[in-house]
Amino acid sequence: MPFKKLNPEIKEKLESLEIITPTPLQAKSIPAIKSGANVYCTGPKGSGKTTTLVLTTLHKLKFQDVGTSPRAFVLVENNERALEVYNAFSAYTRYKSIRVYVADEKEHVDLQKSEIFEGVDILISTPKRMNKLFLLNGISPSQLMIFNIDDAEFLKDNNSYAALMAITQSINKCQFVLYADKMNPTIKRFEDYFMKYAKVISVK
Repeated sequence: MPFKKLNPEIKEKLESLEIITPTPLQAKSIPAIKSGANVYCTGPKGSGKTTTLVLTTLHKLKFQDVGTSPRAFVLVENNERALEVYNAFSAYTRYKSIRVYVADEKEHVDLQKSEIFEGVDILISTPKRMNKLFLLNGISPSQLMIFNIDDAEFLKDNNSYAALMAITQSINKCQFVLYADKMNPTIKRFEDYFMKYAKVISVK
């Protein structure tokens, strides 16, 4: 079972949350993501995409705080969704040393630069704010291991799409995992850019 091969601290937390059995999507996608491949992970609302994102990211980072540069990105549509994903991580990371940070568009970017500089493991942000931080040298992708895109339907918006493309051009190598309700032409197009040789994991 996919949960049995996760980091021991994650398994312990799953047990405390009484999460025993993976959803069909989690059973298929967690091993694929753990393999290090780029992955399209598609399924309807309630299929377990957000939990998959949280579990695989924490597993990839070995549930540890390391260095100062972010080792995981989570790209989201807006501030509201950023906080929802942050809270999903918090269920597992509360009282742990691993550092999760939201780059809220309402906060001053210079303040965020200084806070990120102090040390962040997982950075959650909108495309617009993350791109701005890149342009201002507020983020170093040198230690980046995994780049998650949450509920990727929002990338139909031209501004978000352009910001993502600008961000990915600054990244030399990492694993990309894209979550969506279903495949569509916008996200399939990424196969020609950063989603090369991606596996497609899908449930209906």
